[in-house]
Amino acid sequence: MSDGAVLHVKGRVLAGPDDVRDELWVVGGRISYDRPAGARDVTTVTGWALPGLVDAHCHVGLDAHGPVDAETAEKQALTDRDAGTLLVRDAGSPSDTRWIDDRADLPKIIRAGRHIARTRRYIRNYAWEIEPDDLVAYVAQEARRGDGWVKLVGDWIDRDLGDLAPCWPREAVEAAIAEAHRLGARVTAHCFAESSLRDLVEAGIDCVEHATGLSEDLIPLFAERGVAIVPTLVNIATFPKLAEGGEKKFPRWSAHMRRLHERRYDTVRGAYDAGIPVYVGTDAGGSLAHGLVAEEVAELVAAGIPPLAALSATTWGARAWLGRPGLQEGAPADLVVYEADPRADVRVLAAPRRVVLNGRVVG
Repeated sequence: MSDGAVLHVKGRVLAGPDDVRDELWVVGGRISYDRPAGARDVTTVTGWALPGLVDAHCHVGLDAHGPVDAETAEKQALTDRDAGTLLVRDAGSPSDTRWIDDRADLPKIIRAGRHIARTRRYIRNYAWEIEPDDLVAYVAQEARRGDGWVKLVGDWIDRDLGDLAPCWPREAVEAAIAEAHRLGARVTAHCFAESSLRDLVEAGIDCVEHATGLSEDLIPLFAERGVAIVPTLVNIATFPKLAEGGEKKFPRWSAHMRRLHERRYDTVRGAYDAGIPVYVGTDAGGSLAHGLVAEEVAELVAAGIPPLAALSATTWGARAWLGRPGLQEGAPADLVVYEADPRADVRVLAAPRRVVLNGRVVG
């Protein structure tokens, strides 16, 4: 398409869960619901259009061993884009990916800075590894570096205990979360187990990643405080393999991981039923491949979340939560077009017909 070209999307435009339109126009890279006067160079795309999908837990610039070079990060971002993910909340990365912001053909990224973990209590080469006395200072540093989010490692295996355990004292996370909020940033935390959750939520955390330890006694607290969860079920599917690998050295941890995996669907459905906000995230970029957003949406449906709510968790609802527009008048034209209605079968998301980013057809 030339700079003066107009894109016409025709069929069904799913601008919101209750807002279905017949068409939209893309003029100058932005959405219009009025046909532009005198439009001549018009390209028409037909199908079912959704706002560009959101992966709210993704790591561009990271692989299983740590930071990656720009070429690898570009491939990761392109893989996500071609799968329909046009907005990423990068939930922790040691790489500087700011250069991606200058690329109109790559997904938009909301960064949480680098992970902040306890010394020797996380994956090597991923995080700042510090002690509690330094937590406030590092949270302030990452709040200034990020795009409105900070990422803590809330629990990890304690080798002396042989099981998952909280990483931070209550008073440390209270002070750190208060500092992040003072600086205008929200805070999220990696949490697998049960034991770290109450302190983090009562300390004012905004979101919990994975949240496999969310139990019946904690669900009302999450709901009351409005704390969101990003379950990353495609990542939780790897727990049995992880447990098998650690069986000999850490049998208690292995058994715990298996229990968390076995109840994963009940945990997510219980959270949704209680009114806890649930959003789509894949945890791509560590040991998981990029481009898995459709699989994660399907996993939410498998857990018992209604298809329309699962779609919202990667489209309208997720964008509103992150403060980014969807298919509103005048918004940047970031959208994905499918051959069939994704509300009827979310598996449609795995095969985009067209991907439009910043008003240009890129896939």
